[in-house]
Amino acid sequence: MTTLCHPMLANAALYAIKNATAEGQTTCAVLVLLSLFSWTIIITKVRQLMIARHATKKFMAAYSRTRDPMDIKKRGEEFDGAPAYALYERGAEEVLYHLKNNPVELKTPAVVASSGEGNTDHLARANTTKISNSAFEAVKVVLEEAAAAQAMSLEKGMIVLSTAVAGGPFIGLLGTVWGVMSTFAGIAEKQSASLAAMAPGVAAALVATVTGLLVAIPAMFGYNFMVTTIRHITQELDGFATRYANQIEHAYVDNRDIEDKIAGALKRHEPAPPTKF
Repeated sequence: MTTLCHPMLANAALYAIKNATAEGQTTCAVLVLLSLFSWTIIITKVRQLMIARHATKKFMAAYSRTRDPMDIKKRGEEFDGAPAYALYERGAEEVLYHLKNNPVELKTPAVVASSGEGNTDHLARANTTKISNSAFEAVKVVLEEAAAAQAMSLEKGMIVLSTAVAGGPFIGLLGTVWGVMSTFAGIAEKQSASLAAMAPGVAAALVATVTGLLVAIPAMFGYNFMVTTIRHITQELDGFATRYANQIEHAYVDNRDIEDKIAGALKRHEPAPPTKF
């Protein structure tokens, strides 16, 4: 009894694995491989989320200090790792493209009523180069695509953790049931039901369940933490996208009444007065 108890108490896992069947060892190997993938995802995602939160905080602070929604792009500042900055970059590039290729030139500064973004009122009134409403629709589509791409980037790899949480215990249970079945089959063949005959096989079977739980428990805590963090970042990203689009519309979109647009177009195309000699 002493020779049996001592290795089970001191090196229970090693003892069980040595006595495990080929099926049990295969199950444990699969669980160890799944655990390696899980810890790789946990470490990588935690690092990514920490960088994202820190960089987003810096970007939001810099953006809040600007009056022109395009100011950060014009200055060439970069905030790598911030999902909000990646969205900002895509939107700014699209706005600059339309300002360059499809501009709406105003002869006189537009009279723009305040729409809740008071920090851009002066810019909106002074700016005589704007984009059309159809161009702004293209900008909004780009912002939506950028927000979706950033959300997918944040969620990349989470399927591995959810698989480890849901599948780890079941894989371990499969190994345990298989091992117990093999143990009882061996006892039936030997026609011996002593504790010494049963203990190695049962211990080897139970180690699969223990391994499955050791895989699932860290993955569960990591998954819950990261899902909460990702949800917070994506909600913040959606709020910024709405705010950014409103400020672009207020400062850079030609929102004149249709009558003013027609009058401006007619004025541009009216013939020049005859020259007096």
